[in-house]
Amino acid sequence: MPELPEVETVVRALRPHLVGRRIVSARFSCPRILRGQPEAMKVGVEGRRVTAVSRFGKHIVIALDDGASYLAVHLGMTGRLLIARKPGAYTHAQFRLDKGLMIYDDPRQFGRIEVSKDPPLRIQKLGPEPLEFDAQDFAELLRGRQAMVKPLLLNQRFLRGLGNIYTDEALFRAGIHPRAIASRLSRRRALRLHAAIVDVLSVAIEQGGSSVSDYVDAEGRKGFFQFSHLVYQKTGQPCTKCGALIRRTLVAQRGTHFCPRCQRP
Repeated sequence: MPELPEVETVVRALRPHLVGRRIVSARFSCPRILRGQPEAMKVGVEGRRVTAVSRFGKHIVIALDDGASYLAVHLGMTGRLLIARKPGAYTHAQFRLDKGLMIYDDPRQFGRIEVSKDPPLRIQKLGPEPLEFDAQDFAELLRGRQAMVKPLLLNQRFLRGLGNIYTDEALFRAGIHPRAIASRLSRRRALRLHAAIVDVLSVAIEQGGSSVSDYVDAEGRKGFFQFSHLVYQKTGQPCTKCGALIRRTLVAQRGTHFCPRCQRP
């Protein structure tokens, strides 16, 4: 599933193609990916001009010119918003612009498209933005949680945008075991985790995200951060810090990669 760096990369690629453009027509051919009725959604976007394209966690939010309409997209597992691409077998939405075409492809149909008058409520309920959240506030928030740290970081109402890849990578860089209890982390370790999260997300954005599956940005370009992964999908390979073999286990039913020697509970 595209995580914060991938979605941010898509947003940055979309922005110059969409801002200022008018949506001439919209076509939806797969009700499964829609939150709403196709005809009502068409009415909500057709004739509108795009004023902004932003990211909110893992969601892409496209603001329209009446000041009170939004087109929100969650890419799910395999969703892709593409510019200047011909529709194909997995194209489930098309947005014809006054200059160009944007399509939504999704082979597994786990993504979601929504049109609303206000930012969708499910987006408003998400937790703080990792790249903007104060380190001291983050440490204080951890102190009050008895949960294991990995599933806590994956909880989008605790912190929005993190997924399996960047949680594993940040925990490794901070030297924290994925099953560590959040409230038992010292302030020093909590601050180190915050710094690791910010660092890994920032570098991943610079490198266009991780193309570990079929992820590409809006212009069809792959990311490069997968070449910088230190633990994710490195099972059985030596740790870059200590040489111990990277292990894979399940934490809260999620595949989890870690170094048994470097990452302490």
